[in-house]
Amino acid sequence: MDQQIRVLVVDDDEPHAEAVAESLSRVGYECVVATSGREGLRLIEEQTFDIIITDLIMDGVGGLEILAKAKRELPDAEVVILTGHGTIKTAVTAMQAGATTYLTKPLDIGELRTVVDKASQSQRLARSNIELQRQLNEKFGFEGVVGNSPAMHTVVARLRQIAPTSASVLITGESGTGKELVAKALHNNSPRRYKPFVVLNCAALSDNILESELFGHVKGAFTGADRERKGWFEHANGGTLFLDEVGDIPIGTQVKLLRTLENGEIVRVGTNEPIKVNVRLISATNRDLAEAIASGAFRQDLYHRLRVVPIKLPPLRERREDIDLLIDHFLKEFTASHGKKITSITPAARKVLRQYSWPGNVRELKNVIESMVVIDFDGVLDLDDLTEDLQSGAAGAIAEAHDGVDSFVGKSLDLIEKHYIMETLKLTGGNREEAAKLLGIGERTLYRKLKEYGS
Repeated sequence: MDQQIRVLVVDDDEPHAEAVAESLSRVGYECVVATSGREGLRLIEEQTFDIIITDLIMDGVGGLEILAKAKRELPDAEVVILTGHGTIKTAVTAMQAGATTYLTKPLDIGELRTVVDKASQSQRLARSNIELQRQLNEKFGFEGVVGNSPAMHTVVARLRQIAPTSASVLITGESGTGKELVAKALHNNSPRRYKPFVVLNCAALSDNILESELFGHVKGAFTGADRERKGWFEHANGGTLFLDEVGDIPIGTQVKLLRTLENGEIVRVGTNEPIKVNVRLISATNRDLAEAIASGAFRQDLYHRLRVVPIKLPPLRERREDIDLLIDHFLKEFTASHGKKITSITPAARKVLRQYSWPGNVRELKNVIESMVVIDFDGVLDLDDLTEDLQSGAAGAIAEAHDGVDSFVGKSLDLIEKHYIMETLKLTGGNREEAAKLLGIGERTLYRKLKEYGS
């Protein structure tokens, strides 16, 4: 059995309860027995069960109370009622109150196992759905936007606020900051998530080609147009169109894009027939559009239409406290995808990664971690696994570290301790919990020492 199913058997007839539990344990279920209704209520409060089998008539607390308690405390649990012939009418009432089914005494063990197997299949399906949703959220939802810095908390809060709407969003930020990931997260958390999410990179496409890509064309519209073709707006109908590098759209196509956004309809190249479309537009650029407007390369009216809600993603160097979190996230991802067994990354390697300037932002860090995972041979990522660029930085860091250590010769231990505590706090962006962890001391100790320093 791949997923252990926990069963609670509640029956004040102890031999009968034990017999039920034993018959289910033999086929792989983990069973717990309660020999009174009151004990059953307590166990439901304290533990988690997937299936609850309860006798209907018991002294004191009866099966209907067990059912009601289970529905409050464990709403996903399946509840099976056991009853004698004289109480079937009450058992039917129990089913109307949410019980899965009922079985009549004396029990047929084969029938009991069949009912429990069916209930366990429902539980496994529910677990699979939850796990699938968790994986989707981790990859495409807001959980995939990794970051614990104040800057990323602000971004995610804004994303949660605007995801349910159809407002146009303009995402700005340096190359590699994760603009497409954010766009995908917005789509997956919107009412359009079951409709298409279409991506088009507008860079390096000429005016004519881009117009055809966006709006489609009819047969004979231009040389080589030997058949009718839908554009990406039509492919995204009902869903979301993500235009990456929107700042590179030629001025001629900008007019047609603006018209589409204002009227909610497109016109294929080679015809005058408008076609209604229902598309949410998310755009991204790493260009300064205000500057492009000033130079006449971008239309101001289109700019305002695209940035109904602006999102600015911070570069990685401005959220260094997220680097460790991202390292661990990508390490987990690439050890799984490349089938490697990496147990850890050394503090020295982490330090180099934390101190690097990351001009390519999160994308560069992701590629570096993948490279380290692929070339590692001893199960521990260390300085020798770093890329060449970072290796030279590591050599400098090591030399600097030695110089730094030598400069403390002859100084008091209190001074040296204060220096390293304050430097570690700088490294963690002021995060005391993380600093305490790196220093190998408790948070309370760190607070006490900072108080002594007057910090």
